[in-house]
Amino acid sequence: MNIIVITGASSGIGLEFALQMDSYFSNIDEFWLVARSRDKMEELAGVLHHRTRIFAMDIAKEGQIARLEDMLREKKAVVRILVNCAGYGLMGPFVKQDPEGELGMIRLNCEALTAMTHSLIPYMRKGSRIIQLASSAAFLPQPDFAVYAATKSYVLSFSRALGEELKQQKIYVTSVCPGPVDTSFFDIAERTGTTLKIKKYTMVSPERVVAQALRDSYHKRPLSVCSLPIQSFRAACKFCPHGLILDVMGILKKLHF
Repeated sequence: MNIIVITGASSGIGLEFALQMDSYFSNIDEFWLVARSRDKMEELAGVLHHRTRIFAMDIAKEGQIARLEDMLREKKAVVRILVNCAGYGLMGPFVKQDPEGELGMIRLNCEALTAMTHSLIPYMRKGSRIIQLASSAAFLPQPDFAVYAATKSYVLSFSRALGEELKQQKIYVTSVCPGPVDTSFFDIAERTGTTLKIKKYTMVSPERVVAQALRDSYHKRPLSVCSLPIQSFRAACKFCPHGLILDVMGILKKLHF
């Protein structure tokens, strides 16, 4: 049985991956949706043409991913695509954050993503794909977004290295690094702080991010960066001293940009 596994499937980019891939992949037997909200995933399953299997669980909690592995063994499933979308961010000065919220970010954005990837690779075959949701925040340290940016830097670095390791097995890894996306992400992130206003002028739709990510994954590209402003930001982070960029960001913040 060929399957697609999507974490964070109940909303935002994860939900959009399910909707778009439902139209593209006729050779897939089931979509396995993973998130905490059963109700939202059942609503999503109701509009998908593929058969679905719902795993309502918090993958950051110990032992939860083992449930998924048990089902993989039982169904003799082959994971054709793994999409790791589960994650969240918190904004604001690090010292003013709730430590548990920051540690929870690390557990979900880094540890759970790593555990899920490690657990599912043995069920992949030649031509399988892994799509990891990083962020343009991975390109540069981000004051007032320090832990989130660090977790996404981890995702980007891990994914690039893993892609090189898996090349001989012809399993391909794409790290997706969007800028601001028009989802509920900021509803959570801005409870404890605010982002630069100028960033929101670069906001794109989840449909556009996912369409680009699927194209880049199809072409076996290790990185997917959506929109010209974010591609330009990535280039600046590669060629300009980070200290200079951080100084500019600090000035923009003082000017309420």
